[in-house]
Amino acid sequence: MLLWIFLVTDMGTSFSGAAKEDMVVGDFGVGSLIGWQEKSFKNTTRYELVQDDLGMVLKADSNNSASGMYREIKIDLVETPCVIWSWKVDNVLDNLDETTKSGDDYPARLYVVFSGGLSFWKTHALNYVWSNGRPIGSAWPNAYTKSSINIAVQSGPSKVGQWTRQSRNVRNDYKHFIGGDVKQADAIAIMTDTDNSGSVATAFYGDVRFSSKC
Repeated sequence: MLLWIFLVTDMGTSFSGAAKEDMVVGDFGVGSLIGWQEKSFKNTTRYELVQDDLGMVLKADSNNSASGMYREIKIDLVETPCVIWSWKVDNVLDNLDETTKSGDDYPARLYVVFSGGLSFWKTHALNYVWSNGRPIGSAWPNAYTKSSINIAVQSGPSKVGQWTRQSRNVRNDYKHFIGGDVKQADAIAIMTDTDNSGSVATAFYGDVRFSSKC
């Protein structure tokens, strides 16, 4: 479970109107967690920088817990609309209906959050998930809030133990799944959570960046 929509204010690092190179928001490969904060909802998922075959990455260990790491940072989606990241999981979770609150657990998630500023009820999020069993490409409202849309970008056990590269055009996804145009994102978050199922999961996250091309 995660309600990142209540975290984001109108603060954060700003961007200029100049042309953009890739914007790195998760620089785990150099051992940096600068700008990242932790938010706990139930118990604590353990996040730590570790060495893996990909290099330095962020490892998440969840045991009946729901906590995540987030960074408030303004992202220019006109210049850099594509979010690119890599991740790996050690397991998926069995027999969960991910459309329900009791089944809203995932071995790996990446959120892109859009702040409504003072109009907090207008805050939305795209939640890219490693689904436990729903088809890749499928999307559904988060069971806790319809302001967050879950999108399965990886699914099931076939890639367990393997690094996979993911890329999404956030601006296009916002238009398709939420509606309307968006020019800015306001935060990024990652989460490995197992609180609803009371199970365990381990995931690894590589660098996260925004780019002009997916």
